[in-house]
Amino acid sequence: MPSFEESLKKLETIVEKLEKGDLALEDSLKLFEEGVAASAACKKELDAAEGKVQMLVKQRDGSMKAEAFPAEKS
Repeated sequence: MPSFEESLKKLETIVEKLEKGDLALEDSLKLFEEGVAASAACKKELDAAEGKVQMLVKQRDGSMKAEAFPAEKS
């Protein structure tokens, strides 16, 4: 599984290629599909990071019950 940084770089490259507008329709659609997948991977990583940050805030806040953040499955 690619890292967040790798997925983001791939997404940036795809956007640059699509913005040029010089690709055939089939190539553009393929790149768009790859971009959607890279975007989903980035969102998943960001959501996981947000969950970790929320757990840290809850623990330091003291007003909420501290909970263990579930370990990521590999």
